[in-house]
Amino acid sequence: MTLAIVFSRASVGMTAPLVVVEVHLARGVPKLNIVGLPEAAVKESKDRVRSALLNSYFEFPRQRMTINLAPADLPKEGGRFDLPIALGILAASGQLPAEKLKGYEFVGELALSGDLRTVRGVLPIVLSAQQAQRTLIVPHGNTEEAALVHQTEVLSAKHLLDVCRYLKK
Repeated sequence: MTLAIVFSRASVGMTAPLVVVEVHLARGVPKLNIVGLPEAAVKESKDRVRSALLNSYFEFPRQRMTINLAPADLPKEGGRFDLPIALGILAASGQLPAEKLKGYEFVGELALSGDLRTVRGVLPIVLSAQQAQRTLIVPHGNTEEAALVHQTEVLSAKHLLDVCRYLKK
């Protein structure tokens, strides 16, 4: 597959609007572009994601990659999109089953090692994922905050490889 769709959430005040992370791989000079009104920390995610994938023993595709964070008019900030971007790259390059991504939403900043770092504003994200009837995967450090919402399925992970294990079941 050369196109993968991953669901995530932005943080806007007390709301968590849906962000669809689209990853497209194409022939051409290897390059990675992130579009869709990303702020500086989101643009920097390409370096964190590349290192996290390589340090987790995945291949980083040597192709032209376009990553779209939709909707384009919604500001995106912080490292919260690192995990969905990494998963999109893995699915688009065939290293992860793309069909498994449909029932999940993901947030998390990646360390260069592939470890997951906490993000701010998880409570509205949990509520929004619950309404969308998708399982949310958050960094382990966000587990307590996510547990404040009862009767919803939230999984936590310490590393990118933990998330991939969930998706390969």
